[in-house]
Amino acid sequence: MTKYIKKLSPGRLVVLGFAFVILLGSLLLWLPISANEGVDVAYIDALFTSTSAVCVTGLIAVDTADTFNVFGRTVVALLIQVGGLGVTCVGVGFILLVGKKIGIHGRVLIRDTMNLGTVKGVVKLIRSILFMTLLFEGIGVILSFLVFSRDYPALDALGISVFHSVAAFNNSGFDILGGLRNLIPYQSNVLLNLTTCGLIIFGGLGFLVIKEVWRKRSWKKFSLHTKVVLSTTIVLLTAGTLLLKMTEEITWLGAFFQSTSARTAGFSSYPIGDFTNAGLFVLTILMFLGASPGSTGGGIKTTTTFVLYRSMLSSATNQRCSAFKRRIPDDVVRQAFTIAMLSGVVVCVQTFFMCLAEPGCSFVQLLFEVVSAFGTVGLSTGITSKLGVIAKLILVFTMFIGRLGPLTMATIWSFRPKAGAWYSEESVMIG
Repeated sequence: MTKYIKKLSPGRLVVLGFAFVILLGSLLLWLPISANEGVDVAYIDALFTSTSAVCVTGLIAVDTADTFNVFGRTVVALLIQVGGLGVTCVGVGFILLVGKKIGIHGRVLIRDTMNLGTVKGVVKLIRSILFMTLLFEGIGVILSFLVFSRDYPALDALGISVFHSVAAFNNSGFDILGGLRNLIPYQSNVLLNLTTCGLIIFGGLGFLVIKEVWRKRSWKKFSLHTKVVLSTTIVLLTAGTLLLKMTEEITWLGAFFQSTSARTAGFSSYPIGDFTNAGLFVLTILMFLGASPGSTGGGIKTTTTFVLYRSMLSSATNQRCSAFKRRIPDDVVRQAFTIAMLSGVVVCVQTFFMCLAEPGCSFVQLLFEVVSAFGTVGLSTGITSKLGVIAKLILVFTMFIGRLGPLTMATIWSFRPKAGAWYSEESVMIG
C-alpha cells in the first residue's frame, strides 16, 4: 500500500487526501453524537457540511448551531482548520509534533503541493505556517471574545470566539450564532467587523507573502509575487467597497466588510438575498477572482487576475508582458489564461446543471450559488437549505473543484506524454 501511495503524483495524493477527510468528516457529523437532541441529520446534509468545511467555503444546508452540538461544532472547526492549512501541511505538522523526521519523499510532496521551487527549507516553512496560524487565530480569539462576552456567558463566548477566529482566518464563512443570522446582529460593531476583516485579509494573502512582508518590510525588497498580491488585494478591496456602497443601502463599514468577505470568506453582515442585481453582480465578480495563491482562500486568485490584466494590456500596446520593472514569463501567462478558462467552463457547466435541477430558482440565484461554491466563499441568497439532493451534490462537487483548483483536477488524469512529431506552424485569424 505504501509503495502504491509513493507512486501517486502529488496532485492525486492531495485529491485523495481531501476526499478522505471529507468522507471521514461526513460520517462523524452524521452520527447522533454530533447532533443536538431531537435533531436528525440526513447524510446528504452531513456530506454537504463536511465538504463546505474542508473546502473552507461556508455554504450551509443546515444551520450549524441549531443542528450540531459542541462535539459536532468541534468537528466542523477541525475540518475548517485542516482544509485551510491543507492536508499535507497538517500531516507534516503531526509528524513534527511527535518528533519524527520528514523524508525526501515527504519534502518533495510539500514542494510540489505548495508550488515551491526547491525542497530546501520546506520543513522550516511548515513550522512558520503553523506558528503564523496560531498567532493570528489567537489574536482573533482575544478580540472576538471582547465582543461576544457582552452577549454570552464567558465559556460560551470563548467557544464562539475560537470557532469564529478559526473560520475567519481560514476564509470560511461558518458561524455558530444560530438562526441563519451569520454576523447580521453585529453589523454595526466596529471591533468585530474589523477583526473579522483583518483575519480574512491576512488569511487570504498567503503564508509566503506574510512571511516575506514580515522579514523584508520594504516595498523595494519585495519579490514580484508579493508586490502583485498586495497591490491587487488593495485594488479589489477598494473597488469592491466603492461599488457596493454605490449599489446598496449599507454603511461604509458594511460595504468594506462585504467587499472583504466576498473574496472567499463568506461572512455576511447584511442579508445577501435583499441585495440588488447590481450588488449581486459585484459580489459574484469578487467571489470568482478570490484570494491569493498559497492562502486559505479560493477563486482564480489575485495573481491570475493581475497577469490576465497585464497580458491584455501588453497585447493591446504590442509590448512584452511585464510589471514592476520585471518581465512576466510566457509560461505564467499561458497558465493564467488556462486557469481562467477552465474556471469559467466549470462555473458555466455547473450553473447549467443547477438550472436543470432547480427550475424554481432564478438564474441569478443559481449562478451566485455556483460561483460562491467554486470560489469557496459561502455567501448565499438564502436558497442553499431549500435545494434538493441533486443540487446539493452538484455544489459539493463544485466546492471540491474550487478548493483544489481546476488545473489540479485536470492534471490528476494526465499521464506521461508520448513522443510526437513537430508540426509546421500556421496562423489562425483571431478577433
